[in-house]
Amino acid sequence: MIKKEKGSSDELKKELEVSKAKLALLNKKSIHSVKAKPKKKEAKKKTEVKKLKTKKTEASKLEVRNTEAKKKAEAKKKAEAKKKAEAKKKTEAKKKAAKKKAEAKKKAAKKKVEAKKKAEAKKKAEAKKKEEAKKKEEEAKKKEEEAKKTYEELLEEQLTEEEITGFQIDKTDMDRLSNKVCEIVAGYETEGMFQSELWKKLKLSSRDGSRLALKLERMGMISREKILENGRWTYKLIIKRSPVSTSSLEGAPCLTCPVEAQCSIDGEISPKTCKLIDDWVRIESKHSN
Repeated sequence: MIKKEKGSSDELKKELEVSKAKLALLNKKSIHSVKAKPKKKEAKKKTEVKKLKTKKTEASKLEVRNTEAKKKAEAKKKAEAKKKAEAKKKTEAKKKAAKKKAEAKKKAAKKKVEAKKKAEAKKKAEAKKKEEAKKKEEEAKKKEEEAKKTYEELLEEQLTEEEITGFQIDKTDMDRLSNKVCEIVAGYETEGMFQSELWKKLKLSSRDGSRLALKLERMGMISREKILENGRWTYKLIIKRSPVSTSSLEGAPCLTCPVEAQCSIDGEISPKTCKLIDDWVRIESKHSN
């Protein structure tokens, strides 16, 4: 539409120029012509001038319209360019925001991973610390338990049952020594006595005395009570079963019985029915009371 109007404007301009030239020529002729001219020529001139003015007005209007159309086209072009620029700016801003958001998200994820690693490292360190503390506590407890252990307990861990029950002291009658230990301990009745005092009385080393105490305990002759004395763990020995005294057998009728060889539990002559044994037991009972 703009191109078409532009073509029409050019044609009008040409016609206008031609009319202007004709008008100029007519004016020139009119100056040199005779003052009294026919009315027809003047009317024709006026008509041509009027036509020329009309064409000039139309050309001006067309030019104004073209200018306005051009301005509108430029304004539209500028508006579109501005719109495109704003859209581009928005797109760039959006991309920038998205990039920034992605970077922030990446940083947050990285930070989260680092925090998780730190938490795991801290957890491991705490677990290790707890384990070490537990180990130290167990070691301390073990040391404490070991400190509580007596020499006899250590011997029990080291020696076998055969080594304990078969204990012997060189050039010593073990039966006699065992009876003597039991007789001394029996004198203290249920209160018992410290084994260290007993070993001093018998002039025994703590090693021999401890092994002897273990042996007598295994035989059921004594019992050992673990107690803390003057900041040290030791034992009190308490009698369980007194040994048979040889003095009590001195007056037994069996030693001088003439029919002792014929005496048996199920025989005609038997300890169950022996009057001599009954009399001896009765007499011994009176003496003990």
